[in-house]
Amino acid sequence: MANTKIARRTRIKRGIRKRVSGTAERPRLSVFRSNKEIYAQLIDDVAGRTLVAASSTEKAVSTEAGTKVELSAKVGKALAEKALAAGIQAVVFDRNGYLYHGRVKALAEGAREGGLNF
Repeated sequence: MANTKIARRTRIKRGIRKRVSGTAERPRLSVFRSNKEIYAQLIDDVAGRTLVAASSTEKAVSTEAGTKVELSAKVGKALAEKALAAGIQAVVFDRNGYLYHGRVKALAEGAREGGLNF
């Protein structure tokens, strides 16, 4: 694979996914960060399905103006609210090859504030 940013992230992602796996009781909180938006979902890897999802494109989150970092924290809180409503309290965090910094960190802290344990 070429030595690019995407190849580097893919390599890191593979290493993370070797160790991190989600179950129905403790799903995997997976983060995807594009240049403009941020997406998060809780995944049950045993059944292979998404349990809960939230993103910065949702009207409840995107109507409020703010920086991308502030929006990420709001996405984390929105995901936590949906997860608690679905009876999920504990998750494993999958940063998906991104550095735990900036928007990814803000989303994780927002989810923790919302009541998720990881």
